[in-house]
Amino acid sequence: MPIDWTPDLDLGIEAIDRQHRRIISFINALELAQTGKDKSRVKKVIDDCVDYTLSHFAFEEELQKDVGYPYCKIHKKVHGLFAAKIAEYQQRVTHGEDIGSQLHDTLVHWLIHHIKNEDVGYVSFVKASEKSAERSGEDKKHWLRRLFS
Repeated sequence: MPIDWTPDLDLGIEAIDRQHRRIISFINALELAQTGKDKSRVKKVIDDCVDYTLSHFAFEEELQKDVGYPYCKIHKKVHGLFAAKIAEYQQRVTHGEDIGSQLHDTLVHWLIHHIKNEDVGYVSFVKASEKSAERSGEDKKHWLRRLFS
């Protein structure tokens, strides 16, 4: 069953919410590929999802450092553990195992849990950084600009 973005998953940080929605679209694409029994498509979706998710992790970790989130090292470690777990799935699918539905369930559970229980922790730091930037006359998205500089 495809998952839909629901308002309770919004962090209120546009760039992060957009990235999370994109990850959900990969999860839904994985389900479609799995339903169609298209192993090459399943592998492609998994590879694309992993690449995108790793980029998202790097973006999020840089954002956390930029706003002074005190638990950024712990958050990075959580990302690393998850990335290692997903790398195992990639290896299994490369060796011909049918892991699409198992991976789908893992991704859904992890993403929703991670957003609601872990990502929510750094939101106040991002918002405070934005407010500080506004008070000092900086563009409120100053951290976003620096990430891409």
